[in-house]
Amino acid sequence: MGSCIICGKSVDGHICDLHEEDVLFEFRGDNPEQLSVNRYYRGTVDGFAEFGVFVDIGDRVTGLLHRSELDQRLDSLDWEPGETVYVKVKNVRDNGNVDLGWSIRQAEREFRGTLIDDPEFDHARLAEEVEEGNEDSEADRGEASTSASGEAASSEGERTEPSSTASDGAASSESDGGTETTSGSDDSEADESDVEARQPDVDSAESTESRVSRADTDQRAEQSASVVGEGSTESEATADAGAVVEERSESDGEEAATSGDELPHVRVEDLEDRVGDDVRLEGEVVGVRQTSGPTVFQVRDETGTVDCAAFVEAGVRAYPDVVEDDVVRLDGEVRRRRGEIQVETEALDVLDDEERSEVEQRMADALDERARPSAVEPLADDPAIDALSDELIDAATAVRKAVITDRPVIVRHSATADGYAAGVALERATLPLVGEEHRQSDAQYHYFDRRPLEGGVYDMNDATKDATNMLENRERHDEKLPLFVFVAAGSTRESLDGFELLDVYGAPRVVVDDAVADDEVADAVETLVSPSVADAPPTTTTALAANVAAHVNEAVRDDLVHLPAVSFWDDTPEPYLSAAAEAGYDPEAIEQLREAVALEAYYQSYEDKRELIIDLLFGDDDEDVTGLAGNVAEQFRTKLQTEVDTAVANLDEEQVGDADIAVLDTDAFTHRFDFPPETLLLDELYRQEGAGVDALVGVDEDALYVRSDADVDVHDLADEVADQVPEAGVGARSAREGSIRFLAGERDAVLDAALDAVADRV
Repeated sequence: MGSCIICGKSVDGHICDLHEEDVLFEFRGDNPEQLSVNRYYRGTVDGFAEFGVFVDIGDRVTGLLHRSELDQRLDSLDWEPGETVYVKVKNVRDNGNVDLGWSIRQAEREFRGTLIDDPEFDHARLAEEVEEGNEDSEADRGEASTSASGEAASSEGERTEPSSTASDGAASSESDGGTETTSGSDDSEADESDVEARQPDVDSAESTESRVSRADTDQRAEQSASVVGEGSTESEATADAGAVVEERSESDGEEAATSGDELPHVRVEDLEDRVGDDVRLEGEVVGVRQTSGPTVFQVRDETGTVDCAAFVEAGVRAYPDVVEDDVVRLDGEVRRRRGEIQVETEALDVLDDEERSEVEQRMADALDERARPSAVEPLADDPAIDALSDELIDAATAVRKAVITDRPVIVRHSATADGYAAGVALERATLPLVGEEHRQSDAQYHYFDRRPLEGGVYDMNDATKDATNMLENRERHDEKLPLFVFVAAGSTRESLDGFELLDVYGAPRVVVDDAVADDEVADAVETLVSPSVADAPPTTTTALAANVAAHVNEAVRDDLVHLPAVSFWDDTPEPYLSAAAEAGYDPEAIEQLREAVALEAYYQSYEDKRELIIDLLFGDDDEDVTGLAGNVAEQFRTKLQTEVDTAVANLDEEQVGDADIAVLDTDAFTHRFDFPPETLLLDELYRQEGAGVDALVGVDEDALYVRSDADVDVHDLADEVADQVPEAGVGARSAREGSIRFLAGERDAVLDAALDAVADRV
């Protein structure tokens, strides 16, 4: 029995089932059937085809990463043949073909450990087990082996296999009494433990060398550190470091021991200028991961976050009492690993009471100052934006704080043109900030996501899915619970059940919506941006969200100015049209964008369609997508007008009291499961035919929709119909869509009662 290198659970081997997808495997087999499905493997780009990328897994197995698995267009990949990449084995077919999946983690350090997958053994092994227990087999593969005495042996042309204490797979050779290191493999092939782990004795020796004057001892200390950093084994490192320490006088040792008290306090943002120096950090532990080598603490101060590696021995948890949310004081040496700053930890203390409060207050003050925009500058003259300036600032601050504090941001928006444009505005602003704040290549996928909602309602189905995902990510990846930003959705009471589930776990919530917001929602979320909360004139959600986004990231303001105009189906305010024109979008172009996004929003409505929507809304200068919006918009007009013509021919006009109400049986006279959706069809039908009637009612098998210029409160309407037909199970379905729901068997009775109720209100 062994223990999981991530959670410590007793297992056969070194990884439990829960965390198997969190580690990287290095394949040592020679047959596709020896691969394990759903594991992530290190691979090498072999070549490109029209349909995907061929990737070598190990020395003798090649798989296909199909273009459909990529999160971007195939021609936008910057991979080169021979480059190291990371992929998931999804399937091994009977004919030996290997289907690969995309890994959002494209750097070894982003996995939580590395294991050797060798079919000759019952379970995956640690790198040090390979080095220590299989010298002969490693040598047979032409790789570096480690002798019992701890001396590294490698011959010219052989590839040195990374171990838990080697850096960059470099081989060392003795020449003229000195140590010369030569690179034996690419950085990207080194194990995370190779990059981060260093023996404490060596750290101590190397950190002291700058304070010892004897030149010969300094030279040996530097050589010892070089061996540790560039390819020696753990035993070599300890022996060399011990030899250095023995030559130091007792007084020198006392000076080195006390010098730590004099280390300068350095902020994370200044570490770039302190490479090679011993420094002191104070901040909050926001992440802890145990690798097959060191323990890596993510420490955040008022200026940023940095990885701090602490090494006891391979795979053993350093400072086991230090956990997330602890406020700590850390001493260590600033190093650069694969182009990223890392601190080699020499001492780590948890702060309590006054010391903790002082650090927390300093961080809180700096966070508020850094995250809060100074003032609102609207994208265009809009009275609604002026009236909501405080709420816009609060929403922008919440997003910026989440990014700064390593909290993922999840944008949930309605699957409409307004919802997509609003959601993309926030995406456009937030993604660059995530990239600036986090150095990991996959940070934008860990710390931001955009997910459409159907119906503009955040119901229990959506909330359960989100809660499951966020709890799994917290368990498996130590992620904070995300900030949820609801856009063109969530402002009405139909979403309260979903909000309550998120509230149980303390996930913060922001709502940006142009619909009239219910008082209960204002109490259920941290920030609500809606014209109704400030008695502001009506506008669109995109106008609100684009202005929030412009204050999340001022650098993208120019990219956003045309989006509000896209979201108005009619009566677009002149200031927004002028702003769009200045950005190069005339009214025809704006109309094409609106219609194209509306069409694409309907298909695969549960997908964010990031690349496609970006091409539509921001791709005017891209030759590859020239004419894309016009082409899709033409399909939109053709499909919509065909349905409108059919609907007009089947409208029933009824006189109910003094009201003229047009009624469309959408169940009988629309293609219910094809474009356009009922909501979009009824909106367009009312724009074209509404001048002659007081209201338009659409009714299908178990839902009824109302369109009118009069103020028709869907909740009041549902309550009145429920009183008239109590056995019909009537309730509000979506205030945003203007719909109620009922039992199909009471359809006729519900329609009659609804027409009477609507007539009283128009």
